[in-house]
Amino acid sequence: MFRKTLFWLHLVAGCVAGIIILVMSLTGVLLTYERQMLAYFERGPLRSEPPAGTSRMSVEALTKAALSKGDVPREATLTLRADPREPVEVRAGREGGFYLNPYTGKVMEGGAGKGVASTLAKLRAWHRWLGVEGEGRNAARAITGASNLLFLFIVVSGAYLWLPRRWAWQNVRAVLVFRSEKTGKARDFNWHNVFGIWALVPLFVVVIGAVPISYPWASDLVYRMAGEQPPPPLTKGKGAKGKGFAKKKRDGGGGEERRGEHGPAEAGADTASTVDVNLLWAKAQGQAPGWQSISAPLVVAGGRPVSFTIDTGDGGQPQKRSTLVLRPDSGEVVRWERFEDATPGRQWRMWTRFAHTGEYYGMVGQTIAGVASFAGVMLVYTGIALALRRFWAWRGRRNRRAVEVVEAVGR
Repeated sequence: MFRKTLFWLHLVAGCVAGIIILVMSLTGVLLTYERQMLAYFERGPLRSEPPAGTSRMSVEALTKAALSKGDVPREATLTLRADPREPVEVRAGREGGFYLNPYTGKVMEGGAGKGVASTLAKLRAWHRWLGVEGEGRNAARAITGASNLLFLFIVVSGAYLWLPRRWAWQNVRAVLVFRSEKTGKARDFNWHNVFGIWALVPLFVVVIGAVPISYPWASDLVYRMAGEQPPPPLTKGKGAKGKGFAKKKRDGGGGEERRGEHGPAEAGADTASTVDVNLLWAKAQGQAPGWQSISAPLVVAGGRPVSFTIDTGDGGQPQKRSTLVLRPDSGEVVRWERFEDATPGRQWRMWTRFAHTGEYYGMVGQTIAGVASFAGVMLVYTGIALALRRFWAWRGRRNRRAVEVVEAVGR
């Protein structure tokens, strides 16, 4: 009785959320190597071998070159990469930014990068909120969040339903190994079970990692499971300009500090004459000798500590990312925070966020997450096919019984 009830709940959940799960799984496959694709199409065409006998321009000179472009937001960040072939990146927000030649300071435009970034942004919007814009986005986000919860139930219940009633090799083989000779219902049943069991663990990690992204209570639960109080909700700060000067994300969801509109920066604006930008960057580079990229505010405001994000990984691994805060006048270390210095709750929350995309485990993890997403596509396809076959078979039986009753009455 329990197995039968669980089966029907599993079937109903799949029918209710199947199309949404299909959209999220398919876009998840297409976004598997999002960061690498952006790097390849945006920065790839701009990479070049350093000129012989030429060293990279100083950070101060690169900052002036960036500001001379005009209309550069104050919240823009400057990113240097250890690879001498890489351009210098100036970015404000996820999509807005430009690049500089590290040896001449000349502004560089990426070829197909903008088109690829736009396409990936649309895929990301479909993955998160079904591509809905404006006021309807919150409702769409609620739908994808609820569908993800149903997907979690489907994955867990499917693991139980996969277990054969009788443990014989013939029964196990039917739901463990692909059988190419099968067609129709038997093929769909075989594929549904094989994709489900082999992708069970990574698919569970991908799906459960999305729950804290969708729901604040789930994010809070991660901290409570670690024996910690969750961080306070997102609040609006008050700066000298009044409302909404700064907003900060409430958890470790992979977000960065998001500042309000300040207007374009001007060369030398708010920069104290005592600030030695080159000294600060040299200090940051020396703090982590194996650094791969370092990011910091483009405009260093006088008197305010300067925060550097130092990455020793591939850009998507939070356990290889550190924060260094320096005094602008002396370069004295105010705070040096590595991943292992964070609280267990913060570490767990970061793990769930980047295990969802597989990035926590590098390219291998991303590949496994992508394969799991493809398995999700196949599970929806075969699941809906099996449900439709069951429905058509039920209608056929019903129609035959109706005909038999009519024939019996007419005799």
